[in-house]
Amino acid sequence: MSSFCHWEDDTLVLNILGRPRAKRTAIGKVIGKQLEIHVAEMPVRGRATAHLVQFLAEEFQVNISAIVVVFGVYNVNKQLRITAPKRLPAVIPQPPGHDSLARR
Repeated sequence: MSSFCHWEDDTLVLNILGRPRAKRTAIGKVIGKQLEIHVAEMPVRGRATAHLVQFLAEEFQVNISAIVVVFGVYNVNKQLRITAPKRLPAVIPQPPGHDSLARR
């Protein structure tokens, strides 16, 4: 993978660099092969990851169950799979052959 994300059919695979203890939860910039996301939660027993998943569910307009943490529940380096997102933040490319997803 040469980017921080790629598509597998209707599933978006994201490599994330989590930044816990932030003042507010927000999508940051691309750093190498990861998307930086600031998380307004403490990194205790997976709470920051749970907060991140809830935030991304709202950003991508999907149910929380549509997001799977492949690895990194207790680490700042994470990989997530988001099935059938209905909206994409500007930093995320459209899936190949599709130009119909809403932008944020």
